[in-house]
Parts: sequence; C-alpha cells; structure tokens
Amino acid sequence: MIITMNTLYFQYVIEVDRTNSITQAAENLFIAQPNLSKAIKELEANLGFKIFKRTSKGVIPTPRGVTFLEHARRIVRQLDEIDALCKPEDKDYFSLNISIPRSSYVADGVTDFIVGLDPTGGLDLNVHETNSLQAIRDVAEGDYSLGVIRYKTEYESYFQDYLKEKSLHSELLWEFDYLALMSKQHPLSAVSSLGGSDMDSYVELINGDNAIPYVNAEKADARKKKNIPEKRIVLYERCNQFELLSRVHTAYMWVSPVPEHMMSRYGLVQRKCAMPGNRCKDVLISVKGRRYSELEKKLIDKIYEAKNNVAFNDYR
Repeated sequence: MIITMNTLYFQYVIEVDRTNSITQAAENLFIAQPNLSKAIKELEANLGFKIFKRTSKGVIPTPRGVTFLEHARRIVRQLDEIDALCKPEDKDYFSLNISIPRSSYVADGVTDFIVGLDPTGGLDLNVHETNSLQAIRDVAEGDYSLGVIRYKTEYESYFQDYLKEKSLHSELLWEFDYLALMSKQHPLSAVSSLGGSDMDSYVELINGDNAIPYVNAEKADARKKKNIPEKRIVLYERCNQFELLSRVHTAYMWVSPVPEHMMSRYGLVQRKCAMPGNRCKDVLISVKGRRYSELEKKLIDKIYEAKNNVAFNDYR
C-alpha cells in the first residue's frame, strides 16, 4: 500500500517529539495548537496507528511512533540535502553544524578550523557545547550534522546501545584518562603523583547536565556511594570553569588534556591521578550512511590535530 502524505507533517511530529509537548511544538513552529493537533491526527489516520501518547511526562512516541520518527528524520534530512543540491554552488560560502562536549582540545580544534576560513563569501556555523546525550539528540534529530560525545569507558555499552537505537554511526576519536585541572596556586599543584582520595578535601567543579542513557543519575554518583561530604560547584558554561579554577585555589575539575596556551592564559596546571573509573573515550558521531562534506573533513582533521597537540604532553 502506497500512502500519500504531506512531508511538512514530518517536521511537525519531529518537533513534537523533540519538545514532548504539542503546545511548545506549535509555538516553536509558529502555528496554532489546534492546527498542529489536526495535522497529527490526519497523519495518524493515513498511517493507521498512533504516533504519540499522552503521559505524566508529556507527549511521547508509541513504539511504532519511534520507528516512524526515525524514518521521518531520515526523509527530512534527505529532502534538505536535495534542496541544498539544487541551490547555486557558492564555494566561498561556509555552512556547518557540530555539537561537542565542553572540551578544551575539541573546542581548540574547532576554533583553529574557524580561524582558517575566509568569511567574506558568507559564514553560517553552529557550534553547540553540551552534554553527550544532547549531542546525540542534536545529530539524530538532524539539527547538527556532526557530533563529538564523551563517556567513561565503564558506560560504553549504554552509549553504544543508545547510538544504535538512534541509527547513528560512531568512530573513536581518542581514548584517554581524565586529568585534574587546577590553579598553579592549588595545594596539590606541586604533587607529582595524585591518588583519588587526595582530591576528597577539595572543591570539585562539575558540569551540571551530564547524563548517561538508561542510568539513573544518582546511581552514577560515586561520591554519594563513598559517603563523602559534597564540596562541589555545578557549572554549565566552559568559560566559567577556567575563571573559577584560576581564582578558587582549592578547586579542581576532571577534564580531557587541555592545550598549553589555555592553561597559561588562566594560570592552570593539570595532573595525572591514579583512580578507578578514570578512563574516557571521545567519539565522533554522524547519521549512518552519511558522507562527510569536504568542509566537515577539514574540521575533523583540525580536531585530530588539536588532539595530537596535547596527546604527548607530560602531565606527570
């Protein structure tokens, strides 16, 4: 059976799924809520099944709705690619979207890439620094063409299952141990070999929106398991972390290796710390079957260059 349907409705249901709310989706789409509800009912009638159901957590897709939304996102992406193909080619116009962790070396690579572009012909770049779950959603929903996610290796199976569920391709960018980033004035800055318990007396800076698919946030909180009194500052912006670390001399933060020029700018040092569960992976993600554009290839090369610039430094 061949079903004829308005592909604009695909964008409607994708936005409803993204917001978990018909009201918010209608506002974001600049259409009246009754019209959006009518469009969804019309689409469901054509399909012969419900796409969404109402719950205490908002509007969520049904099992068949999840499958339909995956196909809808793929179709919308392909239509966008066809639309871009039909536009006059402008070799001097640069357009690219990437979602990345709040990571110094990845952000450094993105910055180097941007510096090398000539903006005179036009520039439309979107760089979203966020947590790994949001980066996965950004790419899966078609808002961003590329993403870099970070997770501890002990949670790899959860992330790989989630990537598979979202029909995303992944490739390893780097595997590394977290380092403790702190001020040169920190009491432990001169200690050459740190252990996990050495950090318990100091203030930890953490990103407040980190999450692991299928894992309760409290379950993943090792500090509560160890019954250690909380000494933490929760952040959501990368610029705040460097400023606080440079001025709060008892603070530290677990990070990927940071470029030397950034540490020098803020008077920081980073130190190795022997502790379990400290191994991490950065993974490049994109939609399965999608080929990188030449511009994306250049960006990825710059990220790898940034990684290589910090990979062989001696952090004691």
